Amino acid sequence: MSNKIVTVIGARPQFVKAAEVSRALRKISGIAEVLVHTGQHYDDNMSAVFFDELSIPPPGYHLGVGSGMHGAQTGLMLSRIEEVLIRERPDWVLIYGDTNSTMAGALAAAKLHIPVAHVEAGLRSFNRSMPEEINRIVSDHVSDVLYAPTTTAMANLTNEGLSAKSLLVGDVMYDAAIFHGAQASDRKKLLDSHNLEQGNYLLVTVHRAENTDSLARLTAIVDALINLAMRYSVVFPIHPRTLRVLQEANLMTKLEVALIVLPPCGYLDMVALQKNAALIITDSGGVQKEAMFFGVPCVTLRDETEWVETLEGGWNILAPPNSAVFIQGVVEAALTNQHNLGARTSAFGDGKAAVHIVEDLIQGIRRRAG
Repeated sequence: MSNKIVTVIGARPQFVKAAEVSRALRKISGIAEVLVHTGQHYDDNMSAVFFDELSIPPPGYHLGVGSGMHGAQTGLMLSRIEEVLIRERPDWVLIYGDTNSTMAGALAAAKLHIPVAHVEAGLRSFNRSMPEEINRIVSDHVSDVLYAPTTTAMANLTNEGLSAKSLLVGDVMYDAAIFHGAQASDRKKLLDSHNLEQGNYLLVTVHRAENTDSLARLTAIVDALINLAMRYSVVFPIHPRTLRVLQEANLMTKLEVALIVLPPCGYLDMVALQKNAALIITDSGGVQKEAMFFGVPCVTLRDETEWVETLEGGWNILAPPNSAVFIQGVVEAALTNQHNLGARTSAFGDGKAAVHIVEDLIQGIRRRAG
């Protein structure tokens, strides 16, 4: 009889992380993985293309939750995940990151007394106004095993009294950057179609609620990007929710005129855009790291970052989007200084985080069966 792991995912960064662990799990006989896609990201470019490119098996369940207010979305996920877990009766539930899908998976499993393993545990921005921060804290405290990506994350877990169930494994996104970075090296069709050459454009991603839900911050970001576009090519693959907010704020028209605005990209196209950019402007946690993995400087449009390691050597600079002039100044300074950056940190592990996670999961299954 095989052992069973249910993996709960719902957003693009989770697909990337889960792909690495799923690949390692498929090498182990006697382990069955059931993928549960909550549908938090439901657009084909936000979801289906990732499964294809990352060679992730089709989800066993697609819950079709979609977008919505945090309470309604999380509650619907919790109800539907619970139904799946009662049906499947897994040995472990595996969750990733800090989304509503993460917390819903953790709560559903914990209430059914099914062991929970949290990949990318211990991250803290220490800003509880961020929904992601609440999701991280709740998920860590109800999980049975915490897989920390960095020593900083381990220290955070220790400070919260969780060290006994924590293990430093490295960052699965570093695994992914190594594996898929090589695949994306020859992927130039998207760049060629927009006359983009290596090092001659800025890449932008914006999606966090702290920016999109604040008209002042969003306007500052838009005005800064338009100003930067007077001197540089600025490429903006736009998140569906961000697009809707920009349209409602009547900011989209002037952005489309000044920038190269793209629909959400597949993972390999996004990696190609990242690897070849002169600089990346983002509010994404994952993109901050990927920029450094690929040796591209980054400006992060936030007040703080949970990935403090990326700040080392000047690879990532925080630029709270309080004014367009300030954002533009930080970006210009980063571009000027891009040849004087320090050594990239080795804080994210040995590129085998997924292997370490699977080895520990197998040991946990054996201990429980023992």
